[in-house]
Amino acid sequence: MPAFLSRVTSGLVAGVLAASGLLAALPARAEVKVGVSDWPGWVAWYVAEKKGFFKKHGADVKLVWFPNYTDSISALSAGQLDANSQTWSDTMGPLAKGVPVKAILVNDNSAGNDALVVSPKIRAFADLKGKSIALEQYSVSHFVLVNALAKNGLKASDVKIVNLSAGDAAAAFLGGRVEAAVVWNPWIHQIETSGKGRALFTSKDLPGLIPDLLVAQDKAIAAKRKDLVGMIRAWFDTVAFIQSNPDEAAAIMGKVVEMKPQDYKVFLPGTRFFDARLNQEAFADASQPRSLLGVAPTVLQFLNDNKLIEGRADPARGIDASLLAEALKR
Repeated sequence: MPAFLSRVTSGLVAGVLAASGLLAALPARAEVKVGVSDWPGWVAWYVAEKKGFFKKHGADVKLVWFPNYTDSISALSAGQLDANSQTWSDTMGPLAKGVPVKAILVNDNSAGNDALVVSPKIRAFADLKGKSIALEQYSVSHFVLVNALAKNGLKASDVKIVNLSAGDAAAAFLGGRVEAAVVWNPWIHQIETSGKGRALFTSKDLPGLIPDLLVAQDKAIAAKRKDLVGMIRAWFDTVAFIQSNPDEAAAIMGKVVEMKPQDYKVFLPGTRFFDARLNQEAFADASQPRSLLGVAPTVLQFLNDNKLIEGRADPARGIDASLLAEALKR
């Protein structure tokens, strides 16, 4: 069953464990192994690496690239990683199964990088009733649609979902085969610049509901706490760098995913990178709009309604705010 909020749903893990036999014969290293996949809030870790922020804060970090995002979730759950870059929703499944993991940092919220795009014929949500909407079922796109409809007096049953990958959904929309689609950048940008569609609703209209995280194994938090705290401090330097040097940041991040810097910059406005203050809000009680605990019921409802989770997840057991508090002490 596809993991909810999967950003990438195809591809192979290249060489992640290929050298495991050789490494077993060498002395164990204390470095923190962190999974990273193709999403701006996670690719930004390479900015921290390139600019020396890990070293600055005494964090011995090894970034492990996963072309297939869902494989990184499995690797963390299996203990093959110390920490992983994954969504809050994709952390619920492991929690429900009793996997000892904790969210220790919020990297970002999607703030426009996911959108419901419509043709000029669709002027308001009421016009969507009975229409076919292309999207990747059970993905972040599906989640955005369900919440967008609910906020505007409609239900998922009021529309017809056409299950396509994000790229194919964008192609179907541009080809006129559907009048609406839910996709993410760079397809949003391509659709808007083509003149064939506009964003009727974006993830910016869902503040706090799509958080991207750093999630760590309990045993790593205990054994490698100093490195993880240093990683959090390095992240705050990274956010400041991206905000003050967007061109250089886009060049570093674009190189990781083989995109030109000017093309990668399309992702930055729709990604709200979380600094220290926003992280404090995210790890606060449920009354805060960006609180992980506050958005958890909405996330769990989607998972349960679509039978995407087995067992019962306790969000409070999946959060450890103590590393953030330690990182903020100077």
